[in-house]
Amino acid sequence: MSDAPHRSLLFSGGGLRVAYQAGALRALSEAGLEFGHLDGTSAGALNAAMLLSGQSPDEMWERWRTFDPLDFASLLPLHEYLDGTPPALGDAEGITDRAFPHLGIDPERIRGATGVTGTFNVCNYARKTTEVIPHEAITQDLLVAGMSLPIFLPPVEHEGTPYVDAAFIRDTNLWEAVRRGADELWLLWALGNTAEYKSGFFHQYMHMLEMSANGHLFEEFDRIRALNERIRNGDSPYGQEAPITLHMIRPASPLPLTPDLYLDNVGLGTLLSMGYRDARTYLATKSPDGLTYTPEITQMTAMRPGLSFDETMSGAFAMGEDDPEQGRTVGRQNDTELALHASVYIDDIDRFANDPDHEGQLTGSVEFAPFGGEVHATHGVFKLFSPGDEEALKWMVYELAFEHEGRPYYLAGKKEVRDDPGFDLWSDTTTLYTRLHEGRDPSGPVVGAGVLRLGVDDLARLVSTMRVPNADSLGDKAEALSTFGRLFLGELWDSYAKHAPVDLESNDGP
Repeated sequence: MSDAPHRSLLFSGGGLRVAYQAGALRALSEAGLEFGHLDGTSAGALNAAMLLSGQSPDEMWERWRTFDPLDFASLLPLHEYLDGTPPALGDAEGITDRAFPHLGIDPERIRGATGVTGTFNVCNYARKTTEVIPHEAITQDLLVAGMSLPIFLPPVEHEGTPYVDAAFIRDTNLWEAVRRGADELWLLWALGNTAEYKSGFFHQYMHMLEMSANGHLFEEFDRIRALNERIRNGDSPYGQEAPITLHMIRPASPLPLTPDLYLDNVGLGTLLSMGYRDARTYLATKSPDGLTYTPEITQMTAMRPGLSFDETMSGAFAMGEDDPEQGRTVGRQNDTELALHASVYIDDIDRFANDPDHEGQLTGSVEFAPFGGEVHATHGVFKLFSPGDEEALKWMVYELAFEHEGRPYYLAGKKEVRDDPGFDLWSDTTTLYTRLHEGRDPSGPVVGAGVLRLGVDDLARLVSTMRVPNADSLGDKAEALSTFGRLFLGELWDSYAKHAPVDLESNDGP
């Protein structure tokens, strides 16, 4: 028997938040991990279907990054609403006509996939059981059925039987992987698990899903623990020669819900970057024995109001220079300019405000003519007023990792904010001294440098893009915006607050 591990990759459900899984998959691929079995449940089936349709993790990333979440939704014909008893809030036309083509999902190619085994989980509504569909038998109707959550989408008739999303029975299927002989389970988990119980229809619908998903997962944990004990005692009904290990990539707190994606409070690119970051972190720290099969491994910190905004800085930049000021001079002479298009995401504004580094997540792109135009980043770091190497110095840090022509680069920029007499807040907070490193972090050699600027109009646009994901009320939004604005701009905030997307004086209403 081969010494190579028999790995299964399992995609849980989670709505369009499963873009997070595609980010994690890219990191797993870069680490050289290969999988003999893929399993998808609910929206997680999108990622399994993309892989089985022949896409690479890099191609999946780009398709998710450019997907419009609104394309997933579509309405029923008007008369079904007028009849008073519509079968659901919407139909699957958006999925079949827009989402599947954009994401590159092709049932015919899935059925013909070789070299890997795929399975998809659907609920046979007539029997109230989960049916596992091998990839050789998948159809467009069954793919849609696997994502047809009650209330939101109607059931799908297949061979005279109604089928729906299996999420209320299971939201992943570890046992199918075990039954197929897997001895390493890699679970990409996109659902929440906190002790916080929220009010409101959508939150409580999600609570029901999360209870079902986590509850069944924990039952599978019990089952696998018992099987591992049998394997240790020499009884292995599915062929494993050692206990089955579990690896899980998941966020530290619940991912923003689908409405935040529809409202553009957070972008799919941010979710991709979060998955990539979390997978790299897990790979760097994982134990060869994997995780324990206990409920604690999915527990997360509670979801809190966050903040997101977009920022563009540009300026003269030159390759072959390592000093930003010199790079600016040479860049002006050569008429070469670099633009940093940054999207900042802060998952918890209170944590951010109390963190000495004030660290958030940065995604976006670098636009530079010598690189052929715009290049999108995999992940990045944003720090607001992080302590510098001098007592009166603080840094605003902007860092993005990306690849160009197969080579990794790391753009590292700092705004130097000095607490001294005559302190020029405007100049300090809008001037980014930037170096381009070859490699995956700022320890690599410097291959380019320059100075980027944020103009007055750019700052007004920045404030106008501010959004507050995970907020339950207008008051939560106003408080989050004010907390960040006064931390970021101090007294200047009052001059720009009028550009913010909500009324900062209001504390009422949903």
